[in-house]
Amino acid sequence: SASLQGFGQTREQELTVKRQRKTDQKEIKQLRRELREKEKALAETAALLVLRKKLDALWENDNEDD
Repeated sequence: SASLQGFGQTREQELTVKRQRKTDQKEIKQLRRELREKEKALAETAALLVLRKKLDALWENDNEDD
């Protein structure tokens, strides 16, 4: 009976570990998705800053020609 009880606990522990692993994998997937979105937003912001600097430089050159 004691050995069967131990087996039951082991089975329960396995299920707990499985559930935790599944939860962890979901969280990792979500975090990776968020990271990708933030990386895209950062790249877009960097591109906009570059374009803004180029536009500012064009305006400066245009004003110097006047």
